[in-house]
Amino acid sequence: MNDPVAVVLAAGKGTRMNSDLPKVLFPVCGRAMIHYVLDALQRSGVRRVIVVVGYEADQVRAELQNRPNPHGVKIETVDQTEQLGTGHAVQMAAPALQGQQGPVIVVTGDSPLLQSTSLQHLLAHQAEHKTAALLGTLIKEDPTGLGRIVRDSAGNFQRIVEHKDATPEERAIREVNMSTYLFAGPDLLNALDCLSNENAQGEYYITDAPGILLEQGRPVDALPVLADCESLSVNTIDELSLVEAKMAEMGYPLNA
Repeated sequence: MNDPVAVVLAAGKGTRMNSDLPKVLFPVCGRAMIHYVLDALQRSGVRRVIVVVGYEADQVRAELQNRPNPHGVKIETVDQTEQLGTGHAVQMAAPALQGQQGPVIVVTGDSPLLQSTSLQHLLAHQAEHKTAALLGTLIKEDPTGLGRIVRDSAGNFQRIVEHKDATPEERAIREVNMSTYLFAGPDLLNALDCLSNENAQGEYYITDAPGILLEQGRPVDALPVLADCESLSVNTIDELSLVEAKMAEMGYPLNA
């Protein structure tokens, strides 16, 4: 079990989309947006994907079951019946990850511009440097609202700080976290066991996992290899329009 496995977070309702449709099923250029995420994972070499479902789970499962699968990618689902944070979502996949010694990619299902080339860079870096956790990051001209990557004077990863919690100096940082993670399987399971919900929201966050592993002396790194288009995710109808415009600009096939 050394081949890469992916966990896709797809349990959300997407309240700001003003629709009862599960967010990951919103059509983007004629396809449910989760298919673009699965395409990128498939092209990067992933052959097993665990999709965490929650809101209208049966609709999402039906969409996945109808997905053409000429490459034999195994797609399975696990339930997150309560939405208690991104860390909690990944915890729901933990039983399915038992015995996974190789890398585990964790991404969100609402990022249809995820690029397989970025994932391949992360997989290659992890294979060479044996990192316990590796964050795919992006250098963004305007990082407002996004979590910043804080490094020490030697350039080593220290932590993620959310925009609302950042000092003025930290807000000047342009390297941002984009919810694209790669963990060594055993290290991810260890970090999931250590997550705490002692925060203002009372939720478990996957963003805490790299810091937990760093405190345990495990190697953690952040690699700014994401393309600028990967900063576009879909939380509102306006963002959906931006993503569709970018896809048209990049030559994505329509209604594929």
